[in-house]
Amino acid sequence: MRTLLPLALAAALSLGCGAERRVNKLDSEEFKHYYALKVYMEDDARASYLKLKTRDERDAYLKKEGLWDRFYKLPPEVQTQVYEGDVQVGWTKDMMLMSWGKPVDSKKLAGRAAQRSFLYIYRFEQTQEGGLLVWEPGSKTQYKAAALFTREVILDDDKVVKIEQKPGKW
Repeated sequence: MRTLLPLALAAALSLGCGAERRVNKLDSEEFKHYYALKVYMEDDARASYLKLKTRDERDAYLKKEGLWDRFYKLPPEVQTQVYEGDVQVGWTKDMMLMSWGKPVDSKKLAGRAAQRSFLYIYRFEQTQEGGLLVWEPGSKTQYKAAALFTREVILDDDKVVKIEQKPGKW
């Protein structure tokens, strides 16, 4: 199973140095749910979350904001897949967003049988070590990537129905 191993570093770098130290202090379980749920938090909310002193305070914050159940309602094996970036056909839009974050581009699709159809486009970087990073705007790692590619995801009525990988630079 493929693991998006460098994600902890990428997530920490996108928040700045002070937040990076705070992310690094999260235990592995706490980091997993933080990683999955950060897509639903703006930068100031992430900073507020990371400034809290104890895990109990941080967990209470996620519960108060209505985020906790988004991750913990999933079966443990799916939680692991979310964290590892192993998005599957049949997943919900929420599960995909928790795993890969917001897409770099999205388009409404017409002419499909579903009431709502969208194409989400994600960019990925393969590291020299073989790991994968979901590319984010302002990425400082792209220049080191061994390969760049996109994954196009078709969602019909908020369910993943197709994932297609396309090679190339962007």
